Amino acid sequence: MIVGVGMDIIDIERITRAYEKNNQFVKRILTGVELDMFEQLENRRQMEFLAGRFAAKEAYSKAVGTGIGKLRFTDMEVGKGERGEPVWQQPIPPQCRVHLSITHTKSVAAAQVIIEERQP
Repeated sequence: MIVGVGMDIIDIERITRAYEKNNQFVKRILTGVELDMFEQLENRRQMEFLAGRFAAKEAYSKAVGTGIGKLRFTDMEVGKGERGEPVWQQPIPPQCRVHLSITHTKSVAAAQVIIEERQP
């Protein structure tokens, strides 16, 4: 059973401006694991990655129904699956499964999260 759906879209240029204004911005958005992935990327790809993670975390907060005010960005983590796909790492209630999709163009990044209750 689906218990939550969230979606977010963000202008990559907006994320780029925030990063250029204060490069500590990235540490407010990414966990240590995500920051390691970020630092291995080229500049343009870094901004796509950062915007995608930002959108994913916003989408998750909408899916759980709290909005970003009740969760910090660094409370949430997106890892990589076996095929390189984004995989939600935390927090996941034990009775739930999180489906995540992240996409981007040259100008925007978007993410969708579906939270599904595991069937016994």
